[in-house]
Amino acid sequence: MLEYAPDFVEIVMLFNTLTMKCVGMQYLEAIRRLKSSGFHPLRSVYLSFVPDEEIGSRDGAKKFADSEIFNSMNVGIALDEGLASPSENYRTFYAERNPWWLVIKATGPPGHGAKLYDNSAIENLLKSVESIRRFRASQFDLVKAGLKAEGEVFSVNMVFLKAGTPSPTGFVMNLQPSEAEAGFDIRVPPTADPESLERQFAEEWAPISRNMTFQFKEKASIHDKFGRPMLTKTDSSNPWWILLEEAVRKANGKLSKPEIFPASTDARYIRERGLPAIGFSPMANTPILLHDHNEASFLNQDEYLKGINIYESIIKAYGSYVEDKSTGSSRDEL
Repeated sequence: MLEYAPDFVEIVMLFNTLTMKCVGMQYLEAIRRLKSSGFHPLRSVYLSFVPDEEIGSRDGAKKFADSEIFNSMNVGIALDEGLASPSENYRTFYAERNPWWLVIKATGPPGHGAKLYDNSAIENLLKSVESIRRFRASQFDLVKAGLKAEGEVFSVNMVFLKAGTPSPTGFVMNLQPSEAEAGFDIRVPPTADPESLERQFAEEWAPISRNMTFQFKEKASIHDKFGRPMLTKTDSSNPWWILLEEAVRKANGKLSKPEIFPASTDARYIRERGLPAIGFSPMANTPILLHDHNEASFLNQDEYLKGINIYESIIKAYGSYVEDKSTGSSRDEL
C-alpha cells in the first residue's frame, strides 16, 4: 500500500521501488546517455529482464543461466540488485546467503484431549521448535553484539505451524492430533559447512528418536559447479572490482565495505557457474524498506538520478576494459 501527499514530486513512486524497478530503469537511462554521447564499448553490454525472482527464479534467471544463449554470451562480469543504504555510502555484495526451506514433521499417538501422553506429536514438535529458537538466538546475538554482519550468520525463521483436527467451526478442541508440522526459512552463509548443518537437523531438530522427519522444499547449493564457495573477490586480484571502485569514485560516489547479501538474488545463478557477480543498487541516504508498507515514498529523485550517473560511469569503465593478455584469457562480454 502506498500513501503520499499529491505534491510529492521529488519521490519515485512504484511498487517494489527499492528492489529492481529503479535499477532496471537506471540501467536503461545510463545506456541511453552513453549511446547519445557517441560511446562505443569494446565489449558487448547485455541487459537481462527475467521473471520470478521472488519465487526462486527457476523459470527466470536459472533457466537463462543454464541456456546455450547465456553460454554463448561469454560473460565476464554480472551486476545484480543490492540494497539501499541509509548512509551516504553505497553498499556492494560479493556473495549471498542461500535459501534452505525446511519442513519438520512430528508424529505421536492421537487421543482424547484430557489424557496425558508422552511423546505426543505436538510435544515432540515443540521440543524441536525450542531447540531451533535457541540456535536462532545464538546467531542473532552475534549480530546484536557487532561480532558478525547479518549476512555472515544463519537466519532461521518459522513461516508456518500446522497441527490439529479441522472441524466446520475451526478445530476439534478435545482431540490430540497424531501429526504436527512446522516450516522454516533458513538462510545459509556461503562459508557454512552444509554437512554439519544437516547433521544438526537429524540429531537435534528432527531426531528419529522423537518420531520426527524432515524434508527440504528448497535447498540451494552454497558451492559453484567447481565445488568452491560462491564468492566474488573484492580485492586487487579481481580487475572488475577495481574498475567498479574507480568508476563509483569518478562519479562522486562512495562505497562501504563489501558484504554478503542477507537474502538471495538472481546473481547466485551466475556465481553458480563460477562467474563473478556483484550486487549493487546505487541508493544512498535511503532507508531499507523492501516490500514494506509505503516502500515507494523513500527513493528521492536526486538519489535516483545520481544512481544513473553512477551506472553510466560503471558501464563505461566495464565496456572499455581490455584485459592484459599476459595475465590470462579474456572474456569479451559483461
